[in-house]
Amino acid sequence: MKLIQTVEVRQIVTERSKQTLAAAFTARKQQLERECDQLRFEQKRMEKSGKYPPSLVKQYFANEIDDRMEKIKLLEFQLEQLHMLPLGSELKEREVEALIEVNVGDRWEEVTKTRAIIVEDGVVKEIR
Repeated sequence: MKLIQTVEVRQIVTERSKQTLAAAFTARKQQLERECDQLRFEQKRMEKSGKYPPSLVKQYFANEIDDRMEKIKLLEFQLEQLHMLPLGSELKEREVEALIEVNVGDRWEEVTKTRAIIVEDGVVKEIR
């Protein structure tokens, strides 16, 4: 019988992976900042059109901008944490699903134990 089990993919922090993650965080932060600018522009445009009540327009756009600002703060925090991470430490990257074969006589603890795939600079180094 086969079971589907969740397997963690962990990345070993190297200088290259730190740079890659920092670039991804920075790019996402810049994208969010552009979205905030676009939302401010749209807000002004809608306020000038007069089709919608100004208070509703302001409230809607304030909520949208606040959501993005929170994400920006989180990305800044993650960037700070990334710079403090020592080389060689493991960072959970994501989870994937795997098919596990279960046969009569297998030890249930072995079948259900947590598994992980360790990746270093894009290469699988270990399967635990």
